[in-house]
Amino acid sequence: MPEHCAAHSCSNRRTIANRARGITFHKFPKDKDVRKKWEVALRREGFTASASSVLCSKHFKQGDFDRTGQTVRLRDGVIPSVFSFPVRLKRLEKGRATSTYRRAKERLPVASQDSQEMATSHPQPQPNDDHGYALPASPSALKSRLNEALARVESLEREKKNAVAREKRAKTAVKSLLGDLKNIITEGCQ
Repeated sequence: MPEHCAAHSCSNRRTIANRARGITFHKFPKDKDVRKKWEVALRREGFTASASSVLCSKHFKQGDFDRTGQTVRLRDGVIPSVFSFPVRLKRLEKGRATSTYRRAKERLPVASQDSQEMATSHPQPQPNDDHGYALPASPSALKSRLNEALARVESLEREKKNAVAREKRAKTAVKSLLGDLKNIITEGCQ
């Protein structure tokens, strides 16, 4: 099994120190389409993942992990997206080239950094605050709500798993008691 991450210029190795830091290693998926997407995301020319190739957890977003059990797993269909590529491997972002888009972009006011800091430190109430289904005004507020919701879902999944395990233990105990009760009744009748 490989001892190092397959990502470009990533030096993470499977060591006890990295494990203590919370770095986990994940094999490339067996599904050919998803595996191909992983390989493309790596942007390594001529790279083909072997059955034992791995990527470290540093190349995935926090929301990509399923931490409900003892083993940290990736959610289904997740593609690695956190990389620090050299300039030659970075893709240029294509912007819209329509004249309408350019005119709209030119009309947008450019806010100073101080006003942005004040807006984030003292958010003003928005008209949609009284509706729970409405989106928050800022992307950061939306992201924090999403992270809270994901944390709540993980917590509820753990609670559900524990409740199912308790129910299974209780059923086993009831079956055992019923068996003992049958034995006591048959012995009493004899």
